[in-house]
Amino acid sequence: MLTPDRLTALEDVILEFNQAAADVALPLFRADHGLEDKGGAPGLNAFDPVTAADRGAEAAIRRLIGQRFPDHGVIGEEYGEDRPDAEFVWVLDPIDGTRSFIAGLPLWCVLIGLRHQGRPVLGSIGQPYLDEVYLGHAGGSRLVSRGASRPLKVRACPKLTDAVISTTDPEACFNGAELGAWTQVRAASRLARLGLDASAYAMVAAGTLDMVIEAGLKSWDIEAAIPVIEGAGGLVTDWRGAPVGQAGGQVVIAGDQACLDEALVALRRSATTR
Repeated sequence: MLTPDRLTALEDVILEFNQAAADVALPLFRADHGLEDKGGAPGLNAFDPVTAADRGAEAAIRRLIGQRFPDHGVIGEEYGEDRPDAEFVWVLDPIDGTRSFIAGLPLWCVLIGLRHQGRPVLGSIGQPYLDEVYLGHAGGSRLVSRGASRPLKVRACPKLTDAVISTTDPEACFNGAELGAWTQVRAASRLARLGLDASAYAMVAAGTLDMVIEAGLKSWDIEAAIPVIEGAGGLVTDWRGAPVGQAGGQVVIAGDQACLDEALVALRRSATTR
């Protein structure tokens, strides 16, 4: 059973997991990180990098999960699934933004999410280089940094023409129809920033960005962010405006329902069916 008190207690656990990942990743950042190419799909995504930081950080978190919660399941980008149908399942992306990591850009994040009975209930977006962890659940979201903590809240932005929006890499991540939809939304917005990886999710929760539009996501790319965004008052949907499923796919993160509704007019035309 997941009570509010237990959920609050798990905040300390997820902070411990973030520290374990940081202890592995930070010494390898802007250093010899053991780059390998996993080999992606043909085209702009053919290069699929992985480093010793990705593998080591996930292994460190998995060790702690095994010690503390031996009955919990784990789904991770680097080491796959272990009891994915358990009551509690941790969903891990140890280095979201590996391309940023190998380029020496401090935009990469550690994503840690917890499912309870198939639903994301707790999540964190950690930025070890900046000593920041954005964490959240139904009781609210907060930023923990340098020994201090403050609440997170999305900002009001009812008009798309006033919105600051983001995506990772439109040419690499979107197909033709998706790119057309993104281009239409971008043309209507005030400003677009690219290549922020999961840092963009955190900035929506913090109220400095208004919307993130992505496609082709896996569960570990998005599940950790859902409780953080929703706990800060934001929304996470697919391109039809429906809840995001465990498979990920096409995702929109927004701070304001009215702004999201405007963007969905364009995005629905390119939405895929599940």
